[in-house]
Amino acid sequence: MSAPASRSHDLTPPSTATLLAQKLPKPYINSFCGAAAGVASGIVTCPLDVIKTKLQAQGSFRRQQHSQNSNSTSQVYRGLVGTARTIVRQDGLKGMYRGLGPMVLGYLPTWAVYMSVYDIAKTNYSERIEPQWFAHVLSSVTAGACSTLATNPIWVIKTRLMSQISKEAVEGHRTPWHYNNTWDAARQMYKGEGIKAFYSGLAPALLGLTHVAIQFPLYEYLKLKFTGVEMGAAPPSQGTNSVGVLAATCISKICATTATYPHEVLRTRLQTQQRGIPSSDGMINKPRYQGVIKTCRTILYEEGWTAFYSGMGTNLIRAVPAAMTTMLTFETLKSVIVRMQAEDEDEHIPGTA
Repeated sequence: MSAPASRSHDLTPPSTATLLAQKLPKPYINSFCGAAAGVASGIVTCPLDVIKTKLQAQGSFRRQQHSQNSNSTSQVYRGLVGTARTIVRQDGLKGMYRGLGPMVLGYLPTWAVYMSVYDIAKTNYSERIEPQWFAHVLSSVTAGACSTLATNPIWVIKTRLMSQISKEAVEGHRTPWHYNNTWDAARQMYKGEGIKAFYSGLAPALLGLTHVAIQFPLYEYLKLKFTGVEMGAAPPSQGTNSVGVLAATCISKICATTATYPHEVLRTRLQTQQRGIPSSDGMINKPRYQGVIKTCRTILYEEGWTAFYSGMGTNLIRAVPAAMTTMLTFETLKSVIVRMQAEDEDEHIPGTA
């Protein structure tokens, strides 16, 4: 008489979460969790990212002063609060979310690619390379290179949208473009500057691999110390140790950002300049910034070494919560899915449940 009951139990439709846990192999789980974490992070921290981008890019758009006696260091944006006020005054509250579309579109594939490649690379490198921390460094660089090459065009569009200033802004401080939305930006960039515009700033972006080469190995070490398990793992009998994850993320992100911040300024400057735009006399203007080394020299000569750290305080206020949101979301989702998979396996083992 137990057969009908058993048959009835088998016909019970599984939940979406159970199907997700049953069908997704490990690389797909990492991609899914990474994508979800990136979207959550982008939405939470978009206003701070806009402020950071404005501070980093404003040196590119200052009025060109031909008189040596004139003040060429005037700034539209000053500090976190001052920049926020200026943005709201010029563009309204929506200005704080300018570039959210490409930001979310960028974070989704960036973290999906990064997390899946990182886990695959770590598994392979750990079997062949000692010490383990060096395997983690190589895994971070490999994953970072893959995600950067795949998503650089999206980040260029995002940076252009976030750095542009209202049409009503003071003459001489306006950006040399104005885009209505993400697709308008892509269309205008391709039409006016060609495909190369979408890979502006790629060299300093690849230099930024030093950032993940510091952040993720340090995160792995700290998470193991704080929680007893490595990245992407959680004790089987309990959920994610949120405090341990947040502490490991906070410390590793601050260390990595402080050590490698100048490359972000270089990348922003290269991404926010137009390429091959004709001047009033019909001649093609050469880009103001050309290559990493020449860009360094130009910024150093015109603005001084402090320009390389422009907006770093704001960036830390943005980057640390963004990283904490990303890693906590990733670790929590990964823990939930892995635990559901384990429970599903137990249900199919005779004698359990």
